[in-house]
Amino acid sequence: MQDFATETTAMPGGSAAADALSPSLPRDTSIPCVSCDVRSRAVCAVMSDDELGRLSKLTQNQTYAPGEALFFEGDEAGACFIVQDGALKLYKLLPDGRRQITGFLFKGDFLGLSPKEEYGFTAEVLEEAHACVLPAERMDELIADYPKLSNRLLNLASMELASAQEQMLLLGRKTAQERIASFLLWLSQRAADRGEESNPVRVPMSRSDMGDYLGLTVETVSRSITKLKTTGVITLKEGNRIEINDPELMTAIAAGDGC
Repeated sequence: MQDFATETTAMPGGSAAADALSPSLPRDTSIPCVSCDVRSRAVCAVMSDDELGRLSKLTQNQTYAPGEALFFEGDEAGACFIVQDGALKLYKLLPDGRRQITGFLFKGDFLGLSPKEEYGFTAEVLEEAHACVLPAERMDELIADYPKLSNRLLNLASMELASAQEQMLLLGRKTAQERIASFLLWLSQRAADRGEESNPVRVPMSRSDMGDYLGLTVETVSRSITKLKTTGVITLKEGNRIEINDPELMTAIAAGDGC
């Protein structure tokens, strides 16, 4: 079993069940956790106002600067995190120093629950992030006291498995062009799920980060993006944004049916 870090939407072709996991929520704005705007998407979505009142007394809100790590691979697994805003990358280092990015997390995502005493990956901030921080032992107590929270984690873990399976397909069978197209569509879908603008696509990670996630060199990432640009499928815009001019063609490329 790996350390738990979950996105609410898998890569294209995976499960997108975030809405199905979020119940109708009461609103008692006197409790900070109730008025939190990520509540409907976060792991705590299933908790009642009274239960959130308990949660709010156990958590702290923290701000992290770009390049700062929430924790490093090998650190004591002492806390869980709910991303309130911003973007993170998760990665592991090989003995020879090479890096494999295993995922990207955004608003509403959860990380830090580990079956071991140490974190199995590093979580680093891509752009300023805010997170709700809960001591790991308190999280264990909440899971024990509220079975519906355990069920929520199981549902999220199932979605993480679907995302991992899609990632194996991405790395094992798709061409570089198909990988880039799939990744950009995934970023667009993640933004839509958060209720944010999905096109142009906000791309907070570097091309090096994209390569380390997709199993490509920086040069190959750049060539693939340039090809999509010159064929008119995308337009590069200011502020690390990419306009998908032809979503249908982009989807076809991601599936191996395009140019």
